[in-house]
Amino acid sequence: MKAIAATSVRAAADAAPYRNEVTAGRHTLVADEPASAGGQNAGPAPYEYLLAGLGACTVMTLTMYAERKGWQLGNIDLDLRLLKDKEGATHIERDLRCSAELSPEQWARLLDICSKTPVTKTLMAGATIRTQRVD
Repeated sequence: MKAIAATSVRAAADAAPYRNEVTAGRHTLVADEPASAGGQNAGPAPYEYLLAGLGACTVMTLTMYAERKGWQLGNIDLDLRLLKDKEGATHIERDLRCSAELSPEQWARLLDICSKTPVTKTLMAGATIRTQRVD
């Protein structure tokens, strides 16, 4: 197998409850729970990071596609929501806006490309997760 990404997460013993330091490459981020869930709201919650990864991948993929086609998209705005239905199934909704004037055909193609981004495909297919103890 080939590693595509790697991230480390650390919860310090002296940190506020639920506060985690996330290291992704050269970047240090903070993850936390909102105050309503017992955290300090010092950073995005885990599901917000999941949506951020999906959103960033979507916008990057659309930008790459538009560059290859010579299309101007203007500002790209993508809003995402993670929902759970009564049965507990997870749904993600994405609302896409571009400030440039696009034809119906261009919009159709962009929406199709959204379903083919790498992170979208990973989430749709699921992933095997293995956890092991290391000393």
